[in-house]
Amino acid sequence: MIVGGIGTLPLKPGIGGADGSMDLQNGAASPAGADFGTSFADMLSNAASSTVDKLHNAEHVSMQALKGDTDTRQVVDAVMSAQQALQTAVAIRDKVVSAYLEVSRMGI
Repeated sequence: MIVGGIGTLPLKPGIGGADGSMDLQNGAASPAGADFGTSFADMLSNAASSTVDKLHNAEHVSMQALKGDTDTRQVVDAVMSAQQALQTAVAIRDKVVSAYLEVSRMGI
């Protein structure tokens, strides 16, 4: 079970309506050159960086525990956070690969 996921990625405020949604049904369009916030590539890059940071943190906390500088609860918290981030990254990767394969099968 993945708690969080791509829906929890940080976005810049001001995208779409007050709740962050875009009104595409009613034809609401933004002016040309308007700032739409974070691009999809930036979101993926930020998610990957965050995952790597959590993995490094878990490794660092584990090494501190081996030295006797950290208690077990902190190690478990760091490792569980890293595991959750890694599962999210794998799920995103699987969706991207699936979408790519689906697009590659389309006829021209």
